[in-house]
Amino acid sequence: MERVILASASPRRKELLSLVGVDFEILPSTGEEICEETEPSKMVEILALQKAEDVAKQLSSDFIVIGADTVVAKDGVIFGKPMDEKHASEMLTCLQGQKHQVYSGVALVWAKNGTTYRKRFYVMTEVEVLPMSEQQILGYIASGDCMDKAGAYGIQGCFAEYICGISGDFYNVVGLPVSRLMQELRPLLAGG
Repeated sequence: MERVILASASPRRKELLSLVGVDFEILPSTGEEICEETEPSKMVEILALQKAEDVAKQLSSDFIVIGADTVVAKDGVIFGKPMDEKHASEMLTCLQGQKHQVYSGVALVWAKNGTTYRKRFYVMTEVEVLPMSEQQILGYIASGDCMDKAGAYGIQGCFAEYICGISGDFYNVVGLPVSRLMQELRPLLAGG
C-alpha cells in the first residue's frame, strides 16, 4: 500500500483525517507559497498543489500526498491568517453581522509505478456570523484562538457562540473538506 502523507502541520487537519480512519504520516510543506491569483477558489487550489508538490518531490516509490489550503473571503476580499491582533480585529469587525465564504483547496499528488498524477479541487462553505460588539471581538482575540486561523476565527472553538448559520461542509470551515477528500482518496487507496 502506498504511503499517505499529509503535507500540513495543522493539528485540525491531522485530527480530521484521523477521524475517517486514514493511516497517514505528516510531512509539512516548507516551500514558499507564491500565488498571484485573486479568485479564492483558484488561489486555494494553486496553494494546495504547491504544498503537495513540495512534499512529493522529497519522496520516492509509491505515495499519495495531500496538500490543503483554506481562506476566508467576503465581498471579493481574501482573509488569510491575521498578522497581529490589530489585523485580527479588522477581520472580525468586517465579518461580524455578515455572511462570508470559506474556501478550502485540496490537491492530491500520487505516484504509482513510476508515474506521477495530480488532482485538485475546492469546496466552498458559507458562514453567517452574529453581530458582535467591539468588546466581544476583543474578548475573543484575547482568548488567543484566532491567530493561526484564516479569517481570524475557529468555528470549532469558543467562536462557535457567534456562528448563526452555515451552508455547506462544516469540516471545510475547520480546514479540510473530509467528505469530498475521501470521495477522491478512497479509489486511490483501493489501488485505482
